[in-house]
Amino acid sequence: QVHLVESGGGLVQTGGSLRLSCVASGSIVSMNAMGWYRQPPGKQRELVARVTSARTTNYAKAVQGRFAISRDNAQNTMYLQMNNLNPEDTGVYYCKAVREVVVGPEGRLQRSEYWGQGTKVTVSS
Repeated sequence: QVHLVESGGGLVQTGGSLRLSCVASGSIVSMNAMGWYRQPPGKQRELVARVTSARTTNYAKAVQGRFAISRDNAQNTMYLQMNNLNPEDTGVYYCKAVREVVVGPEGRLQRSEYWGQGTKVTVSS
């Protein structure tokens, strides 16, 4: 079991920046992918950015060019640098880690997902 803890959220004005961190209780080297999700008030959780073990990144269109995701395996930490924030970025931000391993003689793929408790980001206009 891996525990994820987010931090770095807070209140910021439009145009400001925040850096979120997600610290894992164990090694993240074996995590095939890690990502940041957010849940705006009254809306469903949505993918913000994702980074694979090969450092391939994907971003939601709404944050492309403003947000940057990274992972530091040595520190067991994932980051989300958020620049030029706007009120639409308001929400609770969650980190997620996914591990997939092949198990058993039949080669079954076992997938494990881990979520943090979230950190709140509020962008004022």
